[in-house]
Amino acid sequence: MLIDCSDCQMQHTSHCRDCIVTALIEPGSECDAVVIDADEERALREMARQGLVPEIRMRRRPHSA
Repeated sequence: MLIDCSDCQMQHTSHCRDCIVTALIEPGSECDAVVIDADEERALREMARQGLVPEIRMRRRPHSA
C-alpha cells in the first residue's frame, strides 16, 4: 500500500493531523508518502482499532477525466 499525502482528499484537514502517516513522518520533512506491506497494514489497523495509534485516514482524490 502506498499512502501519498498529495493524493489524499484529507490533506491539510483536521483528519490529516490525526492520521498514522502524520504520526510516522516527521513534520516539515520532505517525505510525504509511506509504503507499507499487507502485514504492516493489518497490524496498524488492529493497533488503531485498539486505540494505540491513529487510523490510516487516506482517502484517494477522485481523478479528473
